[in-house]
Amino acid sequence: MKWVGAKVREIDGYKLWYSGSTKAKNGAGILVVKDLADQVVEVRRKTDRIMAIKVLVGSVFVNVVSVYAPQVGLPEETKKLFWEDLDEVIQEVHRNEKLFIGGDFNGHIGAEAAGYDGVHGGFGFGERNPGGVSVLDFAVAFDLLVANSLFMKKEDHLVTFRSSSCKTQIDYFLTRKEIGACARTAK
Repeated sequence: MKWVGAKVREIDGYKLWYSGSTKAKNGAGILVVKDLADQVVEVRRKTDRIMAIKVLVGSVFVNVVSVYAPQVGLPEETKKLFWEDLDEVIQEVHRNEKLFIGGDFNGHIGAEAAGYDGVHGGFGFGERNPGGVSVLDFAVAFDLLVANSLFMKKEDHLVTFRSSSCKTQIDYFLTRKEIGACARTAK
């Protein structure tokens, strides 16, 4: 998100909740189709890097969390605070509610599960780095799965950031394991 403030906008049949403190830096947002926008019962803007909404879908509460993790080169204290803030947001979600966390985690979980069999599906990209270890450790701590590592995909569908010199996967979608179990059995 490149917009400043903690606001909501209606855009082409959607409602966008966003949070950003500096133009062209950080920011998180969640876009909801208008039909579900009236079912949003809570919006939490934790920081300009983390926000969450709770939507009542039928009789089920669905929590969607949008994140933008600090990138390589930022101080370790900034990264530590991000994970602590995300930890707090997730702890506020009741165990019987659905949970989806998506965004730019600025880490590489790697192509293989290698020690994270319970959370990494074995279909990632590239080499794991310390930022990816943080993603996987967070998933272990909260009994989550990295959902977009559960299925084999073409490289073009795995790579979420490209520059002239590299290709990486830094965007992930985490969910509770019971949701992932349903996805795996549907293969």
